[in-house]
Amino acid sequence: MALDGLSERLQDAFAKLKGKGKLSEQDIKDVLREVRMALLEADVNYKVVKTFVANIKDRAMGADVMESLTPGQQVVKIVHDELTQLMGGEVQKLTVNSKPPTIVMMVGLQGSGKTTSTGKLGRYLKDRMHKRPLLVACDVYRPAAVQQLQVLGEKLEIPVYQEGTDVSPVDIAKNAVAHAKAHGNDFVVLDTAGRLHIDEVLMNELVNIKDAVAPDEILLVVDAMTGQDAVNVAEHFNDNLDITGVVLTKLDGDTRGGAALSVKSVTGKPIKFTGMGEKIDALEPFHPDRMASRILGMGDILSLIEKAEQEFDQKQAAELQDKLKTASFTLEDYLAQMDQMQNMGDIESMISMIPGISKKMLKNVKLDAKDMGHTRAIILSMTPEERTNPKIINGNRRKRIAAGCGLRVQDVNRLLKQFEQSQTFMKQFSQMSGGKGGKKARMPFFGLK
Repeated sequence: MALDGLSERLQDAFAKLKGKGKLSEQDIKDVLREVRMALLEADVNYKVVKTFVANIKDRAMGADVMESLTPGQQVVKIVHDELTQLMGGEVQKLTVNSKPPTIVMMVGLQGSGKTTSTGKLGRYLKDRMHKRPLLVACDVYRPAAVQQLQVLGEKLEIPVYQEGTDVSPVDIAKNAVAHAKAHGNDFVVLDTAGRLHIDEVLMNELVNIKDAVAPDEILLVVDAMTGQDAVNVAEHFNDNLDITGVVLTKLDGDTRGGAALSVKSVTGKPIKFTGMGEKIDALEPFHPDRMASRILGMGDILSLIEKAEQEFDQKQAAELQDKLKTASFTLEDYLAQMDQMQNMGDIESMISMIPGISKKMLKNVKLDAKDMGHTRAIILSMTPEERTNPKIINGNRRKRIAAGCGLRVQDVNRLLKQFEQSQTFMKQFSQMSGGKGGKKARMPFFGLK
């Protein structure tokens, strides 16, 4: 997550308050000084930081904190509340026109990820909102922009409307809306042109498109890695177009990420979506309270559950539940679960959503996609009988499996040991769920050493 550096700094600052039965005014001032520096280093807008810290100070100096039995926790709660409000308070959903189609205009600078975000939004509308979107290629200037959107549309099985590069973007937009009405598309997503810098020509064209089709949403796509520049861009676009919301891309990059904390305060417009990865489904509604929790090391278990519900096959889950009850979990199941975990995206990002797991804790944990690839190769080198009943895998079979996948016998042994531990976990889990008690066990995580 882009805000990992800020998260670590804030958690270190608040750790100094833990265990203190009483806080002095100086304790609070010291912590707020560290909070201020952490926010500024994360490239959060100076005026935003000043107001934010002042709000926390006013509340932290109150009787609720100073007389509390757990003052440190009270301060963290105040910071969580203020962070949530700073980023918009509540999740802001897409506007849906009661008379379809709903028109969404995607705008932004060249290189911000606008076309990719258009495709991601299309998938979100199709898979999560069960809509019939039409993607529209209005960028007639950037080489291969039309083709890029067409490739995305084919991959997602979403129709793309285009008229080449010799037609006015305003006419393309108007014709696309008419096409959507005629073909039953309830959402129209316009991928408009960008520039490397904001200029009058770009803005005039975007204003003309806006006037021609009266979009329900104007979403500005900005690159979180550009830090404070992203906020400046948002301010300019908002002044010219009166945007309705922001899509913040590359929030998973190695960057200061202050844009996430500044953009709502500076523009008054909410972050509606965030891009958290390269995968085409890596677009999520922005939840200010959940982001605040992640920044403060409280995890984001709700997002993790939602992601699991979207990616995990319900039928497979039911079958797995039956196997848990009978402790008949096989290597085939092991492989299937690993595949579904990979479908959920970046493992390190998922683990960071678990409350209590900090970036520091993950530094000593090896999260290697290559290890997961080795696990897959070993299992696929086995016969169906071996996967179902690994107890028959003797020394000769282990050598054959290792040779078949190009790995060492030690690697095969390690996997079989992990699987044996997993089966033990399943049996104990089955006993606990059956009310018979049993010891707690830890299930080895795929690809984790």
